[in-house]
Amino acid sequence: MLAQQVARLLLEVKAVRLRPEEPFTWSSGWKSPIYCDNRITLSYPEARTTIRNGLAEAIQQAFDGVDAIAGVATAGIAQGALVADALNLPFLYVRPEPKKHGMGNQIEGRLEAGQRVVVIEDLISTGGSSLKVVDVLRQAGAEVLGMAAIFTYGFPVAAQNFADKAVQLVCLSNYETLVEEARNLNYIPEEALSSLAAWRQKPSEWNQ
Repeated sequence: MLAQQVARLLLEVKAVRLRPEEPFTWSSGWKSPIYCDNRITLSYPEARTTIRNGLAEAIQQAFDGVDAIAGVATAGIAQGALVADALNLPFLYVRPEPKKHGMGNQIEGRLEAGQRVVVIEDLISTGGSSLKVVDVLRQAGAEVLGMAAIFTYGFPVAAQNFADKAVQLVCLSNYETLVEEARNLNYIPEEALSSLAAWRQKPSEWNQ
């Protein structure tokens, strides 16, 4: 199953690190037993190809009539370009804010009004920054069909945020699958499982 395969690859190339005994600190201030940087997969041909093909297939199955692929800057740029190439579609990417020089672009690449676009993201946490890209594309006249990502933590707040924006989200793998694969591969001890589950339920309160 693809979700397990992707989770295993993320662990093997250390794109995901699980460290419940020595938590990471996110920019939000949350303490976390997991750190995810899927850009690392770009350095590993097997992982890169599996993710590219998985995203391309997921898009073909979930969305009809895609005209273009849009990457979220910065982590979604390379992944999006790979997927656009695999699907033989135009590619563009969206900055967090307009450039402060030159043409002042926020959307890089050519976007025509009415184009049906799928957004590529590497990681979904709350979905806030990813959905801002959807807003930018819609304001520019695009029809955003949905978003495809490599990995999601599966937070309820993210599901609610995507529902509020009426954006369909498809992800190759998720937190529960990753923890199960980590257990199967002996990446984490059995006694750490309850801590990992507790973080997933209330990440803002975990380890306080």
